[in-house]
Amino acid sequence: MTDDLVDRLLDITPGSPLDRVRAARPEARANARLSHRALIEPADPGGVPHATRALIAVFVATLHEASRLGDHYEGLARERAGDDAANTVVALGEWARAHGPAGRHREDGLVDESTDGPTLTVSDPERALLGEAVATALEHAHLLVLRPREAGPDDLRALAAAGWTTTDIVTLSQLVSFLAFQIRLVHGLEALSTRTEDARS
Repeated sequence: MTDDLVDRLLDITPGSPLDRVRAARPEARANARLSHRALIEPADPGGVPHATRALIAVFVATLHEASRLGDHYEGLARERAGDDAANTVVALGEWARAHGPAGRHREDGLVDESTDGPTLTVSDPERALLGEAVATALEHAHLLVLRPREAGPDDLRALAAAGWTTTDIVTLSQLVSFLAFQIRLVHGLEALSTRTEDARS
């Protein structure tokens, strides 16, 4: 079985049309695989535990309504963080998702293009279950996904106050960014697969 998550989720077999598409850009394929290992399944997770990474992954996938990746990461979250934490994060993602990105522009010429977007505040019972660090990381992930242009120093200070180091904060942001890329990759390949199947019928 291939160690490439995208290939597994989309059942991409050697020589298939989607395999040829991915093979046309071998470095991109390899880098996506390496990024997945480094950010989701690192040998040494450092200050961001594997369980937290899995919870953030299923949360971001749920916000994007990315069902294939969401199902995969939900299973990973249940394995690493337990059913209660996984259920709570999935429910948060379903409640907090919206069309984005939104937020307030700071630049004079763009202020009129500002749009309001939802803000996630994890409730006290959810914070007690997940822990302050994870709850704050989820709020930050929601900000980066749906209101990225509003991210600022106060948000970084909130993460630091919750116990995240500067290195951890960089890792959290890289993780959210990678997940957005991975979700777009899977969505794009799904669309190509559908077009290929339609052309054959």
